[in-house]
Amino acid sequence: MSSTYCHFPLLLSLLLLSAAVSAAPHLNRIPKLSLLREISFLQDSRSTVTESVINDENCLAERNSENCISFFNQTLDHFNYRPESYTTFKHKYVINFKYWGGANSSAPIFAYLGAEGPLAQDIPVVGFLTDNAPQFKALILYIEHRFYGDSIPYNLSLAEALNNTDTRGYFNSAQALADYATVITHVKRKLGVHKSPVIVVGGSYGGMLASWFRLKYPHIALGALASSAPILLPVNFTLRYGYYTIVSNVFQEISQTCYETINISWSQIDQLASTSHGLQNLSETFKTCRPLKCASELKNYLINMYIDLAQYNNPFKNQVAKLCDVMNSNPSLPTLEKIFAGVVATYGNVKCYVNATSNDPSGWSWQICSDIMMPLACNNETMFQPYEWTLRSHKNDCKSLYGVAPRPHWISTYYGGQDIKLILQRFGSNIIFSNGLKDPFSSGGVLTNISDTIVAVYTAEGSHCLDLHPKSTNVSDPDPYWLVKQRETEVEIMEKWISTYYDDLKKLQDN
Repeated sequence: MSSTYCHFPLLLSLLLLSAAVSAAPHLNRIPKLSLLREISFLQDSRSTVTESVINDENCLAERNSENCISFFNQTLDHFNYRPESYTTFKHKYVINFKYWGGANSSAPIFAYLGAEGPLAQDIPVVGFLTDNAPQFKALILYIEHRFYGDSIPYNLSLAEALNNTDTRGYFNSAQALADYATVITHVKRKLGVHKSPVIVVGGSYGGMLASWFRLKYPHIALGALASSAPILLPVNFTLRYGYYTIVSNVFQEISQTCYETINISWSQIDQLASTSHGLQNLSETFKTCRPLKCASELKNYLINMYIDLAQYNNPFKNQVAKLCDVMNSNPSLPTLEKIFAGVVATYGNVKCYVNATSNDPSGWSWQICSDIMMPLACNNETMFQPYEWTLRSHKNDCKSLYGVAPRPHWISTYYGGQDIKLILQRFGSNIIFSNGLKDPFSSGGVLTNISDTIVAVYTAEGSHCLDLHPKSTNVSDPDPYWLVKQRETEVEIMEKWISTYYDDLKKLQDN
């Protein structure tokens, strides 16, 4: 297999079945959206329901748990009236009553919209909610995305659900938004808090969902905080080069030498791989778990590493600087040995690297083949080899993998047209789009105010979803001023939404 067709350089390559990789190589160039880097996406991470789980009725009745895990009998299909549409599945949500002001206070509800991963992985990370709930006396509600974690219909594994052509048709963003709406209204009804305002919060793909939720369900959500949400990417293919450009800029700003080492490594890998024993030599140099089949199997792994480090680089760890320090520490080393030193610095001393066997599926691969198109390409002005994304190749890959082609214009039709900014300005309100400009996905984010109530709050140094992470409690290593200010601005905007809501509510009650 030639390097051209074996080259699939982004995170999704780690997420697809091995058979799918060979069947749809170009599909694997789309990075996964997530709040944090430390998650392993290679597992079907459905947790086992234990004795600590409280059933839905008891959870809402007791109202005193910090994180009460519950399951709602969710409707499989919200948009049809066929008999099978009324099938239900166990939909996981978690309620934190710790800071709640009580049913009589009309205190707000912070509803976190889960995205493409198990909810349990996100809850410890979304510290923004628990950091700010006390001053609002807010109830915190976390809702899992269907087909992830413990919320897979028919009690199937994710692999079984994705292989079932009937089941996976219910796996899309519109159904997920309807799930969230159903759970939120259910919880409000059971708690008797019909007048409590709801602010939905999400990061990355979850941020896209939060902004779409505010557009589609404004009667349920007073406002939305959409962190690092590349909402413009699925509807504007001209933005496709921005992601790789920002990744490269992050490396170049930290170390020009490191940038150049990475840049020249690709041709050296290709050149060595083209020799009679080149793949064997590369396998030995990089201590691969299995012999390499092509050069791009290695290149894919390395690109995954670089974009992962750049996307989640932050002022506390600065993983990119650590990688570059190692690569630059011994100038006399051959280029590929420097690259391998960076691999070890990133992943530690382990038995082997690059191509550990995994047959675990990814729900995200289905989503980008159905309604969440994420066109990303790479020009010749980055530290990566050029790659062009085309709709035709994407459709062909999806057909080979799932037997269906994506609907490229469905997102714009359903959520607001090709010019989503115009739609937001005309029909939307109360949305915060927060970004960090060091996040590659900020290339598809909203970076300017759209109206007085749809605002962009960004930082020049921020990384992916950094504002949603817990604030630092380390006095000797506090959060940088710009991050503190970003969070304060977000809270101030939310306070205005809620204050205006209470004023309007009082006027209605007085009439």
